[in-house]
Amino acid sequence: MTVAVLSFGGSNCDRDVVKAFGHIDVSAEVVWYKDEDDVADADAVVLPGGFSYGDYLRAGAMAARTPVMERVREHVENGAPVLGICNGAQILCESGIVQGAYAPNESAKFQCEPTYLRVETTDTPFTREFEEGDVIEIPIAHAEGRYVPDDLDALVDDDRVLFRYVNEDGDATDAANPNGSVDNIAGIVGETRNVAAMMPHPERASREILGSDDGLGVLAGFDACEDSKA
Repeated sequence: MTVAVLSFGGSNCDRDVVKAFGHIDVSAEVVWYKDEDDVADADAVVLPGGFSYGDYLRAGAMAARTPVMERVREHVENGAPVLGICNGAQILCESGIVQGAYAPNESAKFQCEPTYLRVETTDTPFTREFEEGDVIEIPIAHAEGRYVPDDLDALVDDDRVLFRYVNEDGDATDAANPNGSVDNIAGIVGETRNVAAMMPHPERASREILGSDDGLGVLAGFDACEDSKA
């Protein structure tokens, strides 16, 4: 399993993702967005956080319109794992690979803080290491993280809500929702279930010294996909 961590001008979490994969012995490398062949040759893709193109127009809007996104779309169509984190999630929404959009936080401020997430489905590569209902701790760092779905009923009916923001007891309250996301949604999967968009940063929860290593469970699904191919 080789994971391409796709880097645009303004990406700033790409090396953090590679480092986190190293903790679980998954081979990952930063790939510049113009190196389309390297993206095509990889087994999986992560679109990391940051501020691609300075978030001009809208967060993720310009990166979503680069030619390399066709290679990302091909990975999704071929069943390979594709994960968008923070700015990467915004890029996936802007490209139409997953539904919905991200709007400015209700606070109108950049927020960087730990959050609790409840695992809502385990039928994905990104949550297969957990049990449904598990509460994990993964931090956020964004200004435009308020998720607004195109069709909330479809997400819920198809079991495509990946995580919800909750309190430490696992309750999805308004107080536990850091950015005002509709229905406390912190992450979703696409119709094919092998592509996910999430605002919290699993790579920043990859060691207990960081406050949590729960994010490794999200990334470990990539290794599990390789095991299933063997």
